[in-house]
Amino acid sequence: MFALTSLDGDLSINLKCDPENAIELRERFSYVLPGYHMNKKHWNTVMLDSFTDDKLVREWIADSYNLIFNSLPAKVKMEILAD
Repeated sequence: MFALTSLDGDLSINLKCDPENAIELRERFSYVLPGYHMNKKHWNTVMLDSFTDDKLVREWIADSYNLIFNSLPAKVKMEILAD
């Protein structure tokens, strides 16, 4: 899993993040918080209703996906790429 969102409540998305980068993003952006109901070291919650930069959030989603994808075994990566 690389992203998690809720259909109820505030519009937000939880994204997997490199631990060092996670802290930097929280310090830099007020709408980036420690991952809600997730491991705070590896996950950030991005409050999307406060967010205006679509390009940046798409970058963070791609980074989250790549972090998970790169940790997969080679066989699983090949299966995903074959689809």
